[in-house]
Amino acid sequence: MIGLLVRKQWMDIFKNFHYNPKTNKARSKAGVIGYYIFYLFLMVGVIGGIFSMMAVEICDPLSAAGMGWLYFTIFGLMSVLLGAFGSVFTTFAGLYLAKDNDLLFSLPIPLSAIMISRLLIVYLMGLLYSAAIILPAVIIYWVKVSAAPLVILGGIILILVISFIVMILSCLLGYVVARISLKLKNKGVLTALAAVIFIVVYYVVYFHFGQMIGSLVDDAGTIGANIKESFYALYMFGRIGEGDPLAMLLYTVGTGALFALTWFILHRSFLKISTSTGVVSKAVYKEKTTHQNSVSRALLIRELRRFTSSANYMLNCGFGILMLVLAGGAILWKGEDVFYVIGMVFGPELTLLILAAILGMIAGTIYPVTAAVSLEGKNIWIAKSSPVSSWQVLQAKLRMQLLLAGVPLCFAVLCSVIAVIRFVPADPLMIVLFVLLTLLYVLFTSLWDMIWGVRGANLNWSNEIYVYKQGMPVMASLFGSWIFLIVIGGLYFLLTKYISATVFCLIITVLLAAASFIEYSWIKTKGAEHFENL
Repeated sequence: MIGLLVRKQWMDIFKNFHYNPKTNKARSKAGVIGYYIFYLFLMVGVIGGIFSMMAVEICDPLSAAGMGWLYFTIFGLMSVLLGAFGSVFTTFAGLYLAKDNDLLFSLPIPLSAIMISRLLIVYLMGLLYSAAIILPAVIIYWVKVSAAPLVILGGIILILVISFIVMILSCLLGYVVARISLKLKNKGVLTALAAVIFIVVYYVVYFHFGQMIGSLVDDAGTIGANIKESFYALYMFGRIGEGDPLAMLLYTVGTGALFALTWFILHRSFLKISTSTGVVSKAVYKEKTTHQNSVSRALLIRELRRFTSSANYMLNCGFGILMLVLAGGAILWKGEDVFYVIGMVFGPELTLLILAAILGMIAGTIYPVTAAVSLEGKNIWIAKSSPVSSWQVLQAKLRMQLLLAGVPLCFAVLCSVIAVIRFVPADPLMIVLFVLLTLLYVLFTSLWDMIWGVRGANLNWSNEIYVYKQGMPVMASLFGSWIFLIVIGGLYFLLTKYISATVFCLIITVLLAAASFIEYSWIKTKGAEHFENL
């Protein structure tokens, strides 16, 4: 029974490896094997490879300094962090808030069997993530330093101890995430926020990777002494990998006791947690005045709610929003350095033109309107049967993109103008053209995205993620905006001998305004007609 439940849970997690969501048919054996091989390549080859290189760099210096325990402490903590973070969302969705809770609880299956099967999946997922870091580190230590029997035993015990610590933390954090999820009306925000935090942390670590390794090696003695004095438990944690019998015994017994406590608490409260539906407040009638929204405002609110309800929609079609805000802050903070680099590479006279291209490239990654029509799916009849015109529906989708892209872009442009006035002796006319050119470019690309969203609408999808990750409309929206920038740059370098940068910006501004007017006219007439015939 437990084996069948574990297999079912595993299939739920990796269902896309076994079934094609486009056709809703089972994949071939070769296809399933290929997906698993690719997944293992990412886990072992990419993640494991990155941390293996780090292990090779610091293993010899720390071991030679007599601080092999610090080596294992560092990689052990990183593996616990990745394991807990990687499996926490699997835990809250698979252990606590699984979609099949009502079905399984209604069947003659012992509650303990359901708990064991779900804990096994949590353990396996945590082991998969944590082993990607700690296993290469242990093997490299065996190869480069020592492969004595106690050291080998200590490495194995360290991997097992970390896997159980990850499972315990996943159960705890998964419960917290589950409780928060029950209280949130919009669960997509939680997922999107977690993804953004992970991406930010990843890039911060990535760009400071070399510096951190250098600092660690140079200050290993001081760091090790501080850890040993203030956090003795971490010192003993690292000693497991070196084969210290006392450390192995203490952490094995301690982890086992924590797991027993976790099992006891879960066994007593699992049914209550799994069947919880959150806090339901009693409705109390309060008389208040309701303000009627206009048609355009109501349709815009509908589109924005659709956008914020899906984490995948926000991350795939709106990640540039965050990037524009960060770009604006970076320009305002480090504007002098940014302008110096641009001036050194392209020349001072092209500073604003290159800056406009950078902001336009980032804004080009905001394309929710491309997927907005397709996301109507089989429910498109609701929009078409409502007492609103097709043009009003399309206009609301277009206004959504202009709002999502325009507000952060205006912030970035404002920061750029302030930085330019402070650090660059620019022509006032060029500054005005910079603002107009950047805003018009985003208007032009938004209309371009709208055209592809209407012309390439796909209403027959089984999983909405394919709407904004695959297909010609997405490719045309994302890469089309960048191709336009390359074409504009090529035109400038062809005409640079004949006209100044200011005159060129004026010409491109006029052309973008004319092209935007043509696109707008097509959407209002032919685009609305095409929408009616979908």
